[in-house]
Amino acid sequence: MERNELYPVFLKLQNLNVLIVGGGNVALEKLSFLLKSSPNANVEVVAPNFLPELETLVQEHPSVTLIQKKFKKKMLRKRHMVIACTDDLKVNKRVFDLSRKRYLICNIADTPDLCDYYLGGIVTKGNVKIAISTNGKSPTTAKRLREFFEEVIPEDINKMVENLNEYRKTLKGNFEEKVQKMNEITEALKNKE
Repeated sequence: MERNELYPVFLKLQNLNVLIVGGGNVALEKLSFLLKSSPNANVEVVAPNFLPELETLVQEHPSVTLIQKKFKKKMLRKRHMVIACTDDLKVNKRVFDLSRKRYLICNIADTPDLCDYYLGGIVTKGNVKIAISTNGKSPTTAKRLREFFEEVIPEDINKMVENLNEYRKTLKGNFEEKVQKMNEITEALKNKE
């Protein structure tokens, strides 16, 4: 049986330099997705032309800039991750190959073989964030799971997280003792069903 071997990571995109190559519908979708989860993401979008909706979105996010030019290799300097979503397969492949040479993680939209990472479904309730992946096989399933979790996770879960964080700060002892006490308190969550 095939299994998902992806490793989930939560990135602080406000501390990283992200490049999106493309200015059309897919670029708008990718940028919207990033900004929904990380509204202060540090992103530069490069393309000869931009959708008006993309320009409007960027106006609402000062940490995002638009560069109205064709992609050039030097644009990969000082980047941490790259997303290419042009409608030109040659440009996308070139972005991927150049990113590989620079050890940058890269996502070529709708081309799983040219992706070091996927942008999965995300559920956010305050400080609680759940990432959902179908290993690139079914974005629709990830979307439905996201909708399910958004419905079943209570809105007040953030209050519980904050209360547990305050309690954790008061605990004395070594790491193992603290983990044991936190496990005892949160055991009730597991047994709630």
